[in-house]
Amino acid sequence: MTEPRISRRQLAGYAVGSIGTGIHSTVPGLLLLYFMTDALGVPAGVAGLVVTLPKAWDALFNPLVGAASDREALRTGRRTRILLAGALSLPVAFAAMFLAPLTGSGAAAWVAGAFVLASSAFALFQVPYVALPAEMSERPGERTRIMVWRIVCLTLGILVAGGLAPALVSLAGGGRGGYAVMAAVVAGLLLVTLLVPALGARRVPARPGAEPLGLPAALRTARGNRAFFALLGAFVLQAAAVAIMLAAAPYVATYWLGGYGLTSVLFVCLVAPSAVAVPLWGRAAARWGRLRCLTAATGLFAVASAALWPAAHGGVPVTLVLCALLGVAYAALQVLPLSLLPDTVHADAARTGRLQSGAFTGLWTAGETAGLAAGPGLFSLALAAAGFVSATTDHPVAQTDAARAGVLLGFSLVPAALMLLSLPALRAYGRRRASRAPNSPIGDET
Repeated sequence: MTEPRISRRQLAGYAVGSIGTGIHSTVPGLLLLYFMTDALGVPAGVAGLVVTLPKAWDALFNPLVGAASDREALRTGRRTRILLAGALSLPVAFAAMFLAPLTGSGAAAWVAGAFVLASSAFALFQVPYVALPAEMSERPGERTRIMVWRIVCLTLGILVAGGLAPALVSLAGGGRGGYAVMAAVVAGLLLVTLLVPALGARRVPARPGAEPLGLPAALRTARGNRAFFALLGAFVLQAAAVAIMLAAAPYVATYWLGGYGLTSVLFVCLVAPSAVAVPLWGRAAARWGRLRCLTAATGLFAVASAALWPAAHGGVPVTLVLCALLGVAYAALQVLPLSLLPDTVHADAARTGRLQSGAFTGLWTAGETAGLAAGPGLFSLALAAAGFVSATTDHPVAQTDAARAGVLLGFSLVPAALMLLSLPALRAYGRRRASRAPNSPIGDET
């Protein structure tokens, strides 16, 4: 029998969780480094370690959550309990990151501890959440529909976070008090948006293998799935490129475009076009193929980000136009890899006889986390090397021309280089996919 089409209500109930994941993925990447260097007086190098090193824990923790999610699915037939644990704990840990009562090294320790807790809570939600599409439908076309809905909501969450969070800081008076107000409002949004899919997951029957794999066995199984690792490698490099741009945005607004208040404008110009472009990329992928469209979007992003180097010297309007073009490419970089991921999971199931969604998505989110962490870390090192001087809200510091150049370099040429480096991995994925039989899941371009 033909599998029934997923209803819009089911799609919306699942996808709304991506508003929350988009908010959490965006706000720390956009504001946390700047919050430490320009409000708490944490040196750039130390602040970079704070936003990078806790993610090393994620690389270990996420696959463990994936294995635990598979065990829960086998035991209960659902992934609900782990989803709920993440949905309830993440808002509290998120707010704590921006409520540091100290400055300098004490603030760095506080933020680092809160960031580890927030990242762990996020993994509890995100890993089983990403595993659900492979269990909601076995049809690649339906999984693409799920991803389109999810990425539309993810884009909305990113847009709300990037536009609202800096504006809330400014409206609340800036400084540590402004960040505290922002943290409370965003935590409330997280709680609401994450609870909806966590409760709705009770109606999604899990389909784990006959026996769940522990972490070592999951890694051994994944090792033979070369298409998965090629796709993951490209996604990690692209995530790092986007993360660098996010971390650099408040600095570019402050030191190149005229003031911190332009952070929201810069971010909205970058993300708003992607909300319109996501369904267009979905239609384009159905016509020309997901991999071709992903490769084209990667090239477009590289060219537009490289063009930001001369554009920022020329003024605000051209910079904002290029950011809008980047937003169009960014939509494809979000929806298409996640549309291809379930194909690699089902292809592995055909090879091994096990549908280990949690294990593979645990490895996927660990790689994504590493890429998102590497971005701010690399940017902070560039700031330190360029001589950027940290400050507190009450004692701002004028930056040298070299420091300002380091800010712009991280916003333009470095992301462009990372995007170009991801193209060989995409080609490797295409070769692995082509080596499959035409009727295998990984060979289906629809």
